Amino acid sequence: MNTTNLSGIAELLRARGTLAEVRNLTQEAGATPVTGCDCDSRVVRPGHVFVCKGQAFRPAYLVSALEKGAVAYLCDEEHADSLEQAAPGVPALVASDLRRAMAYASADAFGHPDHDIKVVGITGTKGKSTVSYMLRSVLDGEEPYSGTGVIGSIDTFDGVENSESHNTTPESPDLWRHLANAREAGLPYMDMEVSSQGLKYDRVLGLTLDVACFLNIGRDHISPVEHPDFEDYFESKLRIFDICRSAVINMDCEHADVIAKRASRCPRVLRFSAEGREGADVWASDIQSGYGYVQFVAHTPSWEGSCALSMPGLFNVDNALATIAICELLGIPEEDIVGPLSRAKVPGRMELLSTPDQKVTALVDYAHNKLSYQRFFPSVKKEFPGYRIIALFGAPGGKAYERRTELPQEAAKWADYLIYTEEDPANDPLEEICQQMADATPAGTPYEVILDREAAVRRATELAYEGEGPAIVCLLAKGDETRQHEGNDFVPCRPDGDIFQDAVREHAAKAKAEQ
Repeated sequence: MNTTNLSGIAELLRARGTLAEVRNLTQEAGATPVTGCDCDSRVVRPGHVFVCKGQAFRPAYLVSALEKGAVAYLCDEEHADSLEQAAPGVPALVASDLRRAMAYASADAFGHPDHDIKVVGITGTKGKSTVSYMLRSVLDGEEPYSGTGVIGSIDTFDGVENSESHNTTPESPDLWRHLANAREAGLPYMDMEVSSQGLKYDRVLGLTLDVACFLNIGRDHISPVEHPDFEDYFESKLRIFDICRSAVINMDCEHADVIAKRASRCPRVLRFSAEGREGADVWASDIQSGYGYVQFVAHTPSWEGSCALSMPGLFNVDNALATIAICELLGIPEEDIVGPLSRAKVPGRMELLSTPDQKVTALVDYAHNKLSYQRFFPSVKKEFPGYRIIALFGAPGGKAYERRTELPQEAAKWADYLIYTEEDPANDPLEEICQQMADATPAGTPYEVILDREAAVRRATELAYEGEGPAIVCLLAKGDETRQHEGNDFVPCRPDGDIFQDAVREHAAKAKAEQ
């Protein structure tokens, strides 16, 4: 691990064109060793630089960080004077571009742990978490969490910290802390999801990926606070090829030619195709699916053989092929891939919950955008023939406004009944979100609005039991999450699957009492 000091970080930022000025950086202060960088005062350690950022930032956070041992702070020009008053005499690095500065400073302060572990980055509109967990299953082998750290939309594990995630790709100081923790814990790999926001706003600036995987692209995250248009969203995603040594790309997705052209700057590129397209390096044949499983034959540059997945969803062949291609680039042999892949489970992804009489089944999944619906519902229809489909979902507040129109329209093509409910409304009125979804529902499609998500899951289960024949209840978007984003807070909530299982038990008890 390389070590640096305050003067070294100042010189780095100056060389990168992101340093406006330094304050209180005497020769003695400049020699102070720096061992990390933080933007959250709750995780500050002695010897770290503290980053003062965000609209909700308060000088009290800086005071708290200094009390915990921070040796200096990094801030923007706008707040430099007020922060100097709050912490007189403390060395300060004033940035002309705070986002880029904190990324460079964090990587240097933590000693570039990406040089000591292999880092895989996965991006795409759909499938990031599933590929991440499939890869995690392979890299961990038989010992859970022994081989890889993970950073993604579901959870974060780095060998030291293990927690539910807030952001798919964390801010740069947090990202580099997790990478440093993985190095400290002796993990040889870090398996991470890379979001368009992470790429656009320089959260991964300075990072080198051993493998970058681009799964697909669809319209999503377009709003005043995310991406102004599809072109910005797509271009942000494509930036992943600027920071990698090798790449994996999907030949079957839209705009595959553009993705391939951008990926061609990488020294090595592997192309995969579930449709067996000509020119694919990794492809599938003999694809079969049934109740809760998918089988296929995988073909790679180094091996071919049968593979099985213990989860439904024909689209998971794409995700498995992406995982296999990543492993090919990492030099992992067939015998270390096929077994773990067959046992891979993804929390809240294509989670099948059956009832004793098989009349009602629930499928819990994070599907939350148009592209994921276009893949999810046709697969459900094919793999569960004759089942009535009851779909429960919502739309988030403060972002991706197009989902409020697109999701009802897409789900109505396949589902027999729709229920609109809460899904992280943040600061938008929940009633307004659901009304917009109701207004977008095609004429003739049965639906209802139930704002309370737990009550909505119970209602969906009740409807499934009431109708004729088998039914599948699709509980979408929240997966196994235990928090709802309401206002500025994350409020505890029960996972959809747990609520469904309670509703099933209550139905059984009621039916028995009526006999």
